[in-house]
Amino acid sequence: MKVRTRIPPSPTGIPHIGNTRTALFNYLFTKAQGGELILRIEDTDRARFVPEAEKAIVEILEWLGIKYSPKVERQSERLEIYKQHAEILKNKKLAYTDQGALRYRMPKTGSTKWTDAIGNKDITFENKTQEDFVIIKSDGFPTYNFANVVDDHLMDITHVLRGEEFISSTPKHIQLYRAFGWELPVFAHLPVILGNDHQKLSKRHGAKSALDYRDEGYLKDALLNYMVLLGWNPGGDREIMSINEMIQIFDLKDINTTSPIFDSLKLTWMNQEYIQKKTDAELKDLLVEYYSDLKALQSDVFDKIIPLVKTRIKTLAEFKELTEIFFINSINWDLIDQEMEIAKSTLTDLKELRDWNKDKLFAIMKVHMERKKIKMKVFYKMFTGRERGLPLPETLEILGREKTINILESLIK
Repeated sequence: MKVRTRIPPSPTGIPHIGNTRTALFNYLFTKAQGGELILRIEDTDRARFVPEAEKAIVEILEWLGIKYSPKVERQSERLEIYKQHAEILKNKKLAYTDQGALRYRMPKTGSTKWTDAIGNKDITFENKTQEDFVIIKSDGFPTYNFANVVDDHLMDITHVLRGEEFISSTPKHIQLYRAFGWELPVFAHLPVILGNDHQKLSKRHGAKSALDYRDEGYLKDALLNYMVLLGWNPGGDREIMSINEMIQIFDLKDINTTSPIFDSLKLTWMNQEYIQKKTDAELKDLLVEYYSDLKALQSDVFDKIIPLVKTRIKTLAEFKELTEIFFINSINWDLIDQEMEIAKSTLTDLKELRDWNKDKLFAIMKVHMERKKIKMKVFYKMFTGRERGLPLPETLEILGREKTINILESLIK
C-alpha cells in the first residue's frame, strides 16, 4: 500500500504556526514512507473566504520546502462530485432535507470507535451523543465534514494526520465511510500546540504565521527544526537536525500525546544556533536576500562585517541595527557635556593616528577610559548612539579613517 496523505488548509486566513506544524508532520511522515503528499484547498466556506490566503499557503510551503504533488486540488471545483455522493446517501435514506440544507442521519444506537495512531489508543463515542449534521449547505456547497471524507476516499488518502481538535468530528467521518462502504484511513490526531498561558495557540492569542517569522529574520531551517520538536521526540537530547535527518528518523510512534508549549525564546535560541553554523558566504547570501539595499554595501566591507555579526545576531533583522554605522549619512543623537569633551579629544587623537588598525584604535580608547574613568559604552554612544554593539575597535577599522572622522566631526558640529 502506497502511503498518501494530504495538507487540507482552508483559505479563511493566513495559517498560523500550528497549522504549518501539522503540514510538516504530514510531509515528514509521507517522505519517510516513500509516499505522496497532496495539497487540497478546502475552500467551501465562501462566507469566510480570503482571496489572498491561498497564495500565502503556497508561499509558506514553498519557502519551507514542504513539497507536494504538482496538481493542487480545490474543493470549489468539485461541487458536482459532492452532489452525486449526497444523492447516494439520500437514496439510502441516510440523508434528508432540513430547511434547505441536507443532513446526514446519524445512528442513535451502538458506538463509533477507532484506534488512533498517536499513542496507539482506542477512542470510543456513543452514537446517542451524536447529532445529525449538515452535509450540503443551503448555498449548495458541502460542509467540511462531508467534502473531507469524500475527497479523502477518492484521492486514496491512507493516513489522516490532523490536530486533536478534530477528534470530536471523527465519529461523523467514520459513519460516512461506513455509509458508503469505504475502507477507513489511519487516523492520527496530533497534540495541539499551547501558548505560555497553556491555552490553545491561536491567532487571537498572538500566534504568527511562518511568513511572519520569515519577515522577522528567522531562518527556515531553524523554524522547521523548532516546529518538529513541538510534539515529536526524536530520542535522547538531540535537538539540532536537518530536514533530511528528520525524514530518516520520523515515526508516528514518537509523537507525544501531551500538548507542547510554544516557546518563542527557544525558537530564537535555535535560530541563533543556525546562524552561527552558517559559513560567512552563506550568511552573506541570506542577508542580501533579506535586505533589499545591502547590495549597495561595498563587498569587501560586507565580507569583513560578517564574522563580527555572526556571533551576535539572533535573527537577520538584528543585522541593520548592529551595523547601522556603516549606512548612516548624518548623526541624530546627542551627547552630554563630558561625552562631547571626550569626542573632541578622541577626534584629535584619531586625526594623528598613522596606523589605522583595531589595536591602535583600542589603545586610544583605553587611554581615555583610564584618564576619565569611563567605560567603553561612552565610545559606543559616541559612534553609534547606543551603549553596545559590535566590537568597536574592529568596527572602526573596517569603517575606515575618513568615515570615522566624519562621524565625530558631524557629531561635534
